[in-house]
Amino acid sequence: MKKSLTALAALAVTGLASAQSSVTLFGVIDAGVSYQSATSRDPVTGASSKQSQWSLANSGYNSSRIGFRGTEDLGGGLAASFWLESPISNDDGATGIASFNRRSTVSLSGGFGELRLGRDYTATFWNDTVFDPFGTNGSGSSAIYSVSSSAGLANSNYVRASNMVGYFLPPNLGGFYGQVQYSLNENTKTSATDTTAEISSSAGRYVGGRFGYANGPLDVALAVGQNVAVDTTSLTRKVQTINLGASYDFGPVKLFGELSNVQNKFALAVGNSHDSYNGYLVGASMPVGAGLIRASYSTVRYNEGAVGITGEDPRVNKFAIGYVHNLSKRTALYATVARVNNRNDAAYTGSLTAAATTGYGSTGVGYTGLPRSSTGYDFGIRHAF
Repeated sequence: MKKSLTALAALAVTGLASAQSSVTLFGVIDAGVSYQSATSRDPVTGASSKQSQWSLANSGYNSSRIGFRGTEDLGGGLAASFWLESPISNDDGATGIASFNRRSTVSLSGGFGELRLGRDYTATFWNDTVFDPFGTNGSGSSAIYSVSSSAGLANSNYVRASNMVGYFLPPNLGGFYGQVQYSLNENTKTSATDTTAEISSSAGRYVGGRFGYANGPLDVALAVGQNVAVDTTSLTRKVQTINLGASYDFGPVKLFGELSNVQNKFALAVGNSHDSYNGYLVGASMPVGAGLIRASYSTVRYNEGAVGITGEDPRVNKFAIGYVHNLSKRTALYATVARVNNRNDAAYTGSLTAAATTGYGSTGVGYTGLPRSSTGYDFGIRHAF
């Protein structure tokens, strides 16, 4: 019986493989030693406190992952494809192929472009990662990413969104590219009756688009998106993101830049308000032999929408520098050092606090008082297959 089951399984796998034009197993294993520290100050006594941590972390250079992707040629210029990608925590082995929450899509593409369905990266996140020399990975991730992905902003659809319908322009438009996305919230709507009001919630809905131009050394893109984070009878909270990014490769050095505006909008019975997070990034990467030097400076200023606030607005500044040494096309050693400075005025009467750190994943440390500074070091190896 065991041999029969094995034979049937082999035939099934062979049949599936022959039905596809190509099927690829791919992945990244990234591990490194990381040191993180965070210093805060008591606003009353002025006493300083510090948290620090040494750890063996993953995803300091590229996110650790494993995935499967495939394409079938349907003829007539049409193709069907799938992409299933799962995060893995190779530092402790606790997380494997338990879910494909990094990406799980099925697509139909042709001369018209691509129609893509499933869980995918949002259009607005792409600018944050593409125009960051550190690619929003490790201690060097930009302050824009740190604020946008923070628990305080609570934007669950910042990096990815589920139940998405996306359309991508075809690649033959003379360098112009673009995409639009709509994520269904899948909430149940109950119609009104004689005694009850209509029950409806748009929480979880993401709508966004990204359009750009890439030709030779130049790449520039504008992205706009909005996520409905909360939608109840008493509060509707929407997170709106607009960012503009660009890069130019001069050969000896590649320059990066990004402008970002994130608004946390509140709609209440008593009126509307919003908090703004305005940031920018400038960065560069420089090939040196088999290696690559990376550096960036980013900043985000917090602007609370409430009236009558006194004191200086909170602000976070971050500087990062790193070196990647490529041992081969698939294997690299890396080192990164980053420093965060949170500027919080003790006399500020608003509720916002700049509390960014250089931590990521399981390497995070926190603040016990008014956040001040944070430092992070990463030393690791990345292997792709």
